[in-house]
Amino acid sequence: MSGFLGILFIRTVKNRKKTMNYVVPVQTHDQLAQAAFAARKFNPQECEQAAKFCNMAAWHGIKTHNLIKALHLDHLFGSGNTTNPGCVPNATIIKRTSKFEAAQKWNAQKKLGQAVAFEAIEACEKMADKYGVGIVSVDHAFHYLWGGGYVMESAKRGYIAYTNCTAALAEVVPFMGKGATLGTNPHSWGFPTTDAIGFPVVIDWATSTVAMGRVQQFKREGKQLPPNAAVDKDGNPTQDPNAVSALLPFGAHKGYGLSLINELVGGFIGGSLPTLRSRPENAGVGEKTTPNFFFQVIHPDAMDCGAFACGRDQKANVKAVIEDVLGHGNENCILPGQIEHQAAVQSEKADGLIFTEAEMKELSEVASEVKFDFNVSSFKTID
Repeated sequence: MSGFLGILFIRTVKNRKKTMNYVVPVQTHDQLAQAAFAARKFNPQECEQAAKFCNMAAWHGIKTHNLIKALHLDHLFGSGNTTNPGCVPNATIIKRTSKFEAAQKWNAQKKLGQAVAFEAIEACEKMADKYGVGIVSVDHAFHYLWGGGYVMESAKRGYIAYTNCTAALAEVVPFMGKGATLGTNPHSWGFPTTDAIGFPVVIDWATSTVAMGRVQQFKREGKQLPPNAAVDKDGNPTQDPNAVSALLPFGAHKGYGLSLINELVGGFIGGSLPTLRSRPENAGVGEKTTPNFFFQVIHPDAMDCGAFACGRDQKANVKAVIEDVLGHGNENCILPGQIEHQAAVQSEKADGLIFTEAEMKELSEVASEVKFDFNVSSFKTID
């Protein structure tokens, strides 16, 4: 529930406590992000890509995978692990030889996940322009955070885009199981529907009922989890984010199956045992503990069979399909990607990135660590 479903849950929680929101100028946010990653020895390009990603997440209202989460993840499992870092500043991607023109195979060598993902989606687009479709499989990676952002931007550029990854940790208990052996393992689709509805349809979710980033967010905000989302250390269901030991798949066997897809795709790419990911202290000699990425981009023309009903072209047909889905008494339904679009409209109206009081406290701590001027009282507030 990292995207559409997660934000929808927050919007529909009854009697939630109102909080003051602060507006941080984009330039200030990006400078803070770059300073924070530079302090961790990432090169200027990596710092720029990290800031770009965190900006994109915050702009679209993604609370689970913003700058706070990016730094937290890097601290725990990335460059912050001084013994066996899962992310290596200044790493160079090795692009292996492939016998398939529209399929690339990369060894990321633990390079910053956001930088790898931006480059991979662009490589897929170039292949799609030439071959109709392009895929990039990435081994030896570090988590890229919000997959929905990459496919959303690709969809805005006119492509159908997909990505999945194996999450940093095995934190999800399989359906009918007891032990956490799966990642939260998100799937992210983006469709070029801006001409039809004003924004791209973006179907993006963790295969757990909630993402671990949502648990961390609810800890900050003092909120309870939805039912049947997590268990405590004794395997009992809990809605207290402070008591969470493991997560549960959404939709029982369905979410389990979707999560398993990511593990299998990762296994075909080169990923090793899920329970060893980001846990190098538990890995034996010769084992791997890194996540994997898979990207696919399709040019819409590659799918156009040229026989649409009533003389419609492809774009008109897609619009007609959406209108039919939202008709017949479904006019109040929302589309995946709509909430993120509305958040972007709010950011545009506010002329900056919107953060809660709890988030501002953590951003202030980041600023203090890197000696960046970040005076909370200087930022405007909104309801």
